[in-house]
Amino acid sequence: MSLNDELFEKIATDLMNNGLCVIKNGVPETLAKDLQTKAHSLQKNKYKPAAVGRGESQIADRQIRSDEIHWIDGNGEAENAWLIWTSELQQYLNRQLFLGLFSFESHFSHYSAGDFYEKHCDAFKGQANRILSIVTYLNENWQADFGGDLLVYGDIEKGEEGNVVRTVSPEIGTLVVFLSEQFPHEVLPAEQDRYSIAGWFRVNGSGRGNIDPPS
Repeated sequence: MSLNDELFEKIATDLMNNGLCVIKNGVPETLAKDLQTKAHSLQKNKYKPAAVGRGESQIADRQIRSDEIHWIDGNGEAENAWLIWTSELQQYLNRQLFLGLFSFESHFSHYSAGDFYEKHCDAFKGQANRILSIVTYLNENWQADFGGDLLVYGDIEKGEEGNVVRTVSPEIGTLVVFLSEQFPHEVLPAEQDRYSIAGWFRVNGSGRGNIDPPS
């Protein structure tokens, strides 16, 4: 069994049992550092204010989230390696959990000092086709007093959404995977620049056999 298969097996097991997986150093070290370099090297104008909602309903609301994002499209070795790695994870989870994951989209996120993202869900039942959310962090030597933690709340289906079940420090390589519809979460303000990647595995939401690409 390869190192990736061991990691992917743990993710699949945690998702099956809990719907949520958090692994420190879950992203391979070389990949995490290459992604960190890419995120930091992007020119300021490559990051755009993040929006909430999807498609034509998207709006930029800095009362809800104040970070900036840059969509990952495979431009350069680091982005391409990330997309290959997540594709392998997608294939593994489809084989093991029969999730029918169809496509993947992700972006770099940059939080300047004081930026935040209020409590939210990445998808709502019957309204979206995001199935799994995945987050990883690109910050070396992150200290507890820097803030910027991810708070993951309990499973909505179990009525536990009022309770924080995991507090995740944004340390480089930490991997978080969870069911998009079931786990609300928020990002607390940080004291300094904070970089991460957020992504979503989706099912095909189109009918009549049409392809439903990410948007």
